[in-house]
Amino acid sequence: MFDDIHRWYYDTKVWTTTTWLGVPAMKSVQDMWSYQEIITELQPGLVVEFGVAAGGATLFYAGILDQLGHGRVLGVDVDLSQVHRQAADHPRVVLIEGSSTEPAVADRVVEMRAGAGPIFAVLDSDHHKSHVLAELELLTPLLEPGDYLIVEDSNISGHPVLPDWGPGPFEAITEFLAAHPGVYRQDTERETKFGWTFAPEGFLVRI
Repeated sequence: MFDDIHRWYYDTKVWTTTTWLGVPAMKSVQDMWSYQEIITELQPGLVVEFGVAAGGATLFYAGILDQLGHGRVLGVDVDLSQVHRQAADHPRVVLIEGSSTEPAVADRVVEMRAGAGPIFAVLDSDHHKSHVLAELELLTPLLEPGDYLIVEDSNISGHPVLPDWGPGPFEAITEFLAAHPGVYRQDTERETKFGWTFAPEGFLVRI
C-alpha cells in the first residue's frame, strides 16, 4: 500500500510544487515534518545541506533554528543562481557554490562546527551512486557520535520509483555501510514513522 502511495506522490510530481513560505522546497512533506522533529530533539549547532536548488528547505531549516534560538545552515550547490533571496539573505544561512565533494567544503564544515554542537546533515545533490559515496566519504569523518545524516532520494532506482535510473543513493548507502560497519546506526523507527519516505535506508545516526 505504501509503495503505491509513494509512487503516486512521486509520479504526479506534487513534490515539485511543494513550497516553504513561497520558496520551492521539492521535498516530501512527511520528510520535512520528520526533519523538524529530529532537529528539535537534536538541537544542532549546524545544519549541513548538500544540494540547495531554490532554497526552500534551506529556509525551512533556518526557520526552525530561529525558533530554537541558535545554529546556522551551511548550504552547498554547484549553482546558486536559482536560490531565492529569502533563503540566501537569511542571517543563519551560509552558502558555498561548488561541488559538495570538494575538500574546501569539509574545511568549512569543521570551521562552522567548532563549538557549535551537533550536526544535522542532508545529502540532496547529485544522486548518482559515485557522487553520493564521495559525499559520505567526505562527511562521515567530520561527524561525531549522535550526529544525524539523511541520504535523500534513495527511493529512486526502483525503491520504489524511477526503476531505470541506475545505481544511486540507495546503492551508495548499501555499499558504504558494508565497507564501514559500525559507523552508523540506521534509524528505522524514524524512517517508517509516517509510512514511507524519499530516503529509505537513509536515516543514519553516527555512532
